[in-house]
Amino acid sequence: MLSTTQLGVVALLVVILFGTKRLPELGTGLGKAINNFKSSFRDGNELDVTPSENKTDASKEESK
Repeated sequence: MLSTTQLGVVALLVVILFGTKRLPELGTGLGKAINNFKSSFRDGNELDVTPSENKTDASKEESK
């Protein structure tokens, strides 16, 4: 198992590598990835991995 010291070192390395401004962004992305992974096992459907900003562009093009 991991000790408190080891977790602290890992957390410090993550902050040094990514900076404090990107941490919420990384956490959100990781959470969405985990939810998509779980839902793919429940549903068995294909996942749409297109970024949300590109989805709106694609739907506009399809409606033309």
